Amino acid sequence: MAKLENFNILVVEDDPTIRLLVKKALEHHGAKIQEASTAKTGRELALSSGLDIIILDLRLPDGNGYDICESIRANGVKTPVLILSADHDTDIKVRNLNAGADDYLTKPFSIEELLARIEAIMRRSNSTEGVVELTCHDLRIDMIKRTITVKNNEVELTNSEFNLLVYLVKNKGREISLEELAENVWGIGFNTQTNYINVYVSYLRKKLRKHSDFQFIQTVRKKGFKAVCEE
Repeated sequence: MAKLENFNILVVEDDPTIRLLVKKALEHHGAKIQEASTAKTGRELALSSGLDIIILDLRLPDGNGYDICESIRANGVKTPVLILSADHDTDIKVRNLNAGADDYLTKPFSIEELLARIEAIMRRSNSTEGVVELTCHDLRIDMIKRTITVKNNEVELTNSEFNLLVYLVKNKGREISLEELAENVWGIGFNTQTNYINVYVSYLRKKLRKHSDFQFIQTVRKKGFKAVCEE
């Protein structure tokens, strides 16, 4: 079970039954909960500092979670976001991941699954495994501050982009399949009908290319990608 002592978690959910269920379950594991039932209040609270995780329903009476996620990411908020939705459509899941969400949980869900997803997000977002800094050619990853610099220029990345780059660099030189990336970066199974990993790699390459011509991420035909850190 997830250990959430002193974790500050925002729950944005308009269904009072689900909101209370999630609140009680997370409090039982030591978390401190803030609540919102509207997009307006949810966005205001999400922009505040001190949050460890945001649990965000997609359909709200005055807006939707997608817009909140996109808005807070545009404002530089890097707090991990777990989307809740009754929609099982893969394209909608990918759209929310592209907006900056870290994971997507479909309703109905069990408390055990919710805790497992939170634990996975915590592990991906906060684990440094004893490593303070990763390097790849002229790229530097500060694992404590969760920042990326290329030739001393800071590169703004979403949480998912950061986690994807870290996983590739930690395994530099090794060919990594799409299935492995889906499981270890997003904590979800890879659906061959979707293109979201390729989209994220494209985003990363574009952002890194603004500061360096070096090709940090190479495509491995019919397999996946690998990080290349030497000329």
